[in-house]
Amino acid sequence: MDEQPSSSAAAAPESRAEQIDARRRTVLQQLGELDEELDALRRTRAGISDDDEHDPDGVPFSAQWSRLEGLKRNKLDALTMIDEAEARRASGEDGRCRLCGGRIAPARLEARPEATTCIDCAS
Repeated sequence: MDEQPSSSAAAAPESRAEQIDARRRTVLQQLGELDEELDALRRTRAGISDDDEHDPDGVPFSAQWSRLEGLKRNKLDALTMIDEAEARRASGEDGRCRLCGGRIAPARLEARPEATTCIDCAS
């Protein structure tokens, strides 16, 4: 009796590409939202004095700005890691831990498509 590859094994490369693409879309959406928040903050700040450290309404604009810029940098770093994951997938090097060379669990790759280490090495 001939064994046929399971449909999940045959679909693995495509589903992996879909995982990476879905993660990229999510991060790009988050970047867009952060840009909108930064634009709104710029517009708000343009209409007030430069002394926002004593803003009676709450958090100083400089603190908001710093937080949003930090989040944006994190998302840009995530986008770079996603691009690197796609390059590894395209070259056939995807799913291997960069530290021990073992397989990265499919569940980890599903949760973090850009993962470069297995759970043991990440700990």
